[in-house]
Amino acid sequence: MADTTQADTKTERKAAKLARQIQAFSKKHGGAEGQLAYTGQMGTRIVLVGEDGGWGDLVAPTHAVAQEAAEKAGLTLHDEFDGEFAAKVVTGPYEWTRMAGVQLGGPSNG
Repeated sequence: MADTTQADTKTERKAAKLARQIQAFSKKHGGAEGQLAYTGQMGTRIVLVGEDGGWGDLVAPTHAVAQEAAEKAGLTLHDEFDGEFAAKVVTGPYEWTRMAGVQLGGPSNG
């Protein structure tokens, strides 16, 4: 029983830490919305998009932790990363060279 309590406490702390990080991102970017993306055994990616178009992500060890963190932070979640939500993302020269790699003179992605 003690192992379960320790695991619950650890999970709660992780969700609280992620919630603080989400809130800090939201404050820095004038608000934020998100989407949870399952990444297999690695956990769940919390994709964040700020009202100013800034974006970032966090990784939670489980979908349940990601969901709890989003709820604690008051994050509005989208089911998918498409449409109006995806259109809010602002990218700059850095992202374009990273995505295109050597085609635009950026670093190789290989």
